[in-house]
Amino acid sequence: MSTLSRPAKSTTAARTRWAAAAGAVAVGAGVALGELLAALLSPGLSPVTALGGAVIDAVPPGVKDLAVAWFGTADKAVLIASIGLVTLVLAAVAGILEDRRPGTGLILAGLAGAAGLAAVMTRAQSVQLATLAPVAGAALAMGLLRLFAKRLAAWNPAGGKAKETAPLARRSFLQFLGLSAAGAAVGGIVTAVIRRAGSLADSARSALSLPAPATPAQAIPAGASLDVPGISSLVTPNPEFYRIDTALIVPALSPDTWTLKVTGLVEHPVELTFADLLAKPMTARHITIACVSNEVGGDLIGNALWLGWPVRELLAMAGPKDGADMVLSVSSDGFTAGTPLEALTDGRDALLAVGMNGEPLPLEHGFPVRMIVPGLYGYVSATKWLTELKVTRFADDQGYWTPRGWSARGPIKTQSRIDVPRQGAKVNAGTVQFGGVAWAQHRGIGRVELRVDRGPWQQAELAPGISKDTWVQWKRGLELGPGEHEIQVRATDSTGTPQPEQRTPVAPDGATGFHTVSVTAG
Repeated sequence: MSTLSRPAKSTTAARTRWAAAAGAVAVGAGVALGELLAALLSPGLSPVTALGGAVIDAVPPGVKDLAVAWFGTADKAVLIASIGLVTLVLAAVAGILEDRRPGTGLILAGLAGAAGLAAVMTRAQSVQLATLAPVAGAALAMGLLRLFAKRLAAWNPAGGKAKETAPLARRSFLQFLGLSAAGAAVGGIVTAVIRRAGSLADSARSALSLPAPATPAQAIPAGASLDVPGISSLVTPNPEFYRIDTALIVPALSPDTWTLKVTGLVEHPVELTFADLLAKPMTARHITIACVSNEVGGDLIGNALWLGWPVRELLAMAGPKDGADMVLSVSSDGFTAGTPLEALTDGRDALLAVGMNGEPLPLEHGFPVRMIVPGLYGYVSATKWLTELKVTRFADDQGYWTPRGWSARGPIKTQSRIDVPRQGAKVNAGTVQFGGVAWAQHRGIGRVELRVDRGPWQQAELAPGISKDTWVQWKRGLELGPGEHEIQVRATDSTGTPQPEQRTPVAPDGATGFHTVSVTAG
């Protein structure tokens, strides 16, 4: 009996594998159709990115911090890949269920489609046409799933008495499976081509000429950039500038139709077009911005030359009412940030930025307009793809991250970083050149010091900063004998307040602690 049961088990396993493959192809084709329709009907929103956005909204802050710590700016790609993997597993399960109990696989595929529809409908950038993508995708997946199950049953590779028509049924099943898989692949390729070719925003950006600033940028002092190999650039090139946001697809906004509304507790609501904004007297400023998720020694920080119109000028046109203390900035993708009204009106260079390092904002950094506010972490200030400023109160409104456990105001903390030598480096014994950057935006850096193996602090040479709103470079030669050594750095801001030694996590208001590296001298 055991000998006779082996073929049956083998053919049953084979049928299970084919059923799983059929489910994967059916759902894959449905996803491809949904993404293709989304590219045509709602380029800024698709079922996959809507689900990803819903996941980002739903996960606890600690999970988000962990993702950024593990994957950095690749966190979105990892999320999309994870959604793809989960979808593949569920699709395989749906195929197996539909083969064994007709109708159950269809229910699972339908529920997945309903989840996609719900995600699309709840996103801020949702439009009526966007709902067609998940509905059509689910319908195709369910139809293919049923057809695959029927053809697999006709072939019936699970054993039993062979039918004379089995070879034809087998060929029919495999041909249909292959054609469907090819169709899904072609759909994915066409979608990618449409999204790449259909980016009118990218074409508009390339054709845009920025106005000359009425208030030119500060002159970069002589010696501000130190000659230390491996040290961070004084000005971060656009391709190297960190990107942390909640958008899985970069919003493609046309400057021809873009508007910015000022609403809420104001005497005079204002609406600006992009042409209106470009006609304003522009200010150019070097400003360092940082993400609150930047760990001690992390690289989620950068310094750029920004071009924009001061936010205070726009707010003066609107006239905030008494009692207002916060401005809720709104992105086209639904993200919001709550910025203290004082930080936008106290004279600091808070900008409605249109330019970055001498060119229009890159799409991924907020084209056509974003906010830049010196001294505040990005989650409460640096809204990209800006569409609205709502003057309100902290008691009445919250930004996106505040109800998720982050503090409401987010002032940037004093920090310093060792860029060279890096952790674990092997160096020659003797004088070793260390270098790095330090920042205390809107306060400025007064001093940077290093210590070896918890010994006395030794003051570093501090390069002249561009302004109190930018990071500064530093360097120091340290005498290291043979062996392993621990090097720590600390900065003191211009008010005389040193950065704290105690290590704290990024949540709820930014990490603290001395950046520490270990090097081996020999």
